[in-house]
Amino acid sequence: MPRPFATVSRFRSEQVQFRVILAATYPVFLAAAVLQRIHPGRRAAPLGPRRSVFGEARAMALSAIPFAFMG
Repeated sequence: MPRPFATVSRFRSEQVQFRVILAATYPVFLAAAVLQRIHPGRRAAPLGPRRSVFGEARAMALSAIPFAFMG
């Protein structure tokens, strides 16, 4: 039977890793969001209310980061 402390410690470690990766990748996604606003290309217009550039960058980062934890 696993000890609860080991589970909590591992969960905390994964949270820290997630935040470090988010902090490292956010500037890249922020630049991509700014470039998309400057030169939208053939991208379809958003259906709902438009997010801020910062919100769009955060959404892109949060959708890409889980792939780093797969496997």
